[in-house]
Amino acid sequence: MPKIHLVSLGCPKNQADSEQLLSKLTARNIHYASDPDEADVIVINTCGFIAAAKKESIDEILKAVRLKAGTGRKKLLVYGCLAKRYGEELRKEIPEIDALWGVAEEEAIVDYCSSLFREGKNSREKRSRNAGQDQFHDTPYAYLKIGEGCDRGCTYCAIPDIRGRYRSIQPDQILSAAEGQIRSGIHELIVVAQDITAYGSDLGGYDLTRLLTDIAAIPGDFWIRLLYLYPTAVNDRLIEAIASQEKICNYIDMPLQHTEKNILKLMGRAGSRTFFEKIIRRIREIIPDVALRSTFIVGFPQESEQDFERMLAFARKIRFENLGAFTYSREDGTRAAGLKGHIPVREKQSRYNRLMDMQAGIALAKNKALVGRSFRALVDEADAGVAIARIYSQAPEIDGVVIVRDLAVRKGDFISIRVDRASDYDLEGTVLK
Repeated sequence: MPKIHLVSLGCPKNQADSEQLLSKLTARNIHYASDPDEADVIVINTCGFIAAAKKESIDEILKAVRLKAGTGRKKLLVYGCLAKRYGEELRKEIPEIDALWGVAEEEAIVDYCSSLFREGKNSREKRSRNAGQDQFHDTPYAYLKIGEGCDRGCTYCAIPDIRGRYRSIQPDQILSAAEGQIRSGIHELIVVAQDITAYGSDLGGYDLTRLLTDIAAIPGDFWIRLLYLYPTAVNDRLIEAIASQEKICNYIDMPLQHTEKNILKLMGRAGSRTFFEKIIRRIREIIPDVALRSTFIVGFPQESEQDFERMLAFARKIRFENLGAFTYSREDGTRAAGLKGHIPVREKQSRYNRLMDMQAGIALAKNKALVGRSFRALVDEADAGVAIARIYSQAPEIDGVVIVRDLAVRKGDFISIRVDRASDYDLEGTVLK
């Protein structure tokens, strides 16, 4: 039976693309191998968002090149954001790559793989009994992609050049995918796009709020989590929908990127510190137990020490439950790359450390306030009596977890837990019988 090993790098949107590719391959009777040594083809879905992501993608490609050289028979296929952006350079510098595609070319990859395994022109009619059953992402959560591309035009970001203008995925397609995921045993749907608040802007009236209401109406016991809300597009109607739908986690991921108007203008971002304070206050009024996550970029060109200190003071005042940060990365072809006043690497790192050190203290205090309280949690992993679970305020792969010790707990279970101990990142708890 033909097998591929698929490596997915970068953001949850890439993960969703990888899962879609795997599903299409499985339907052609080409299955996933968790061990690359057992695969006939290695496929790498690359990320090209920032310098660190590009390095990770190159390192993964070179690792596959070494594995390929050791066997002499494997094929190496590369696609995704890095391949779209630097395809010619990759072909020239790494000739061991057998084929290369950009983004949204899953059908072409499937056709190529089918031809490798000599399925011929009628391969579309050949279907595996186990189509869609391969366990590439063996977790009780799954990413539900609702849009492609972006129209925001942030000056530091190459996504519009890589993925194009924003396009909403049709509601029936999204709902069908969600229903399939729920039937397959998924207990958390994580709604993703570059900007989910743009959903429906090209659909003539069917917007994110309506989509969330329709997803929540699907029968089953599951959570809905939202990632990447553009702050100035968050309104009372959306906030109230989150508050009123029991299945939607009271969790809002709203990347602000900065607070100072001069830096936001250079970034090509809407909003201001005053607006952000107002919308956050409104969110907390409507959803009192909301978990707020945001992201900031430190060391953006022309960011003065005063600009940074004001952003730091804002984060100290707001006290986000979860906060991430990036040091600014100068990306080829972006408008920000041509700005004057780039910040030295050492200073960018110093500002990053100061922000994250401050947030660690806030996170510890927030987590300590949870001790003694009871929550519903979803078990992501369970082995030898130790389980890794998450409560509503913890998104997978980016936030902390709850560690519980109980022999009866199984992966995919919803359990009731009491928080017993807290650190600045993770929690420990006891299962309530």
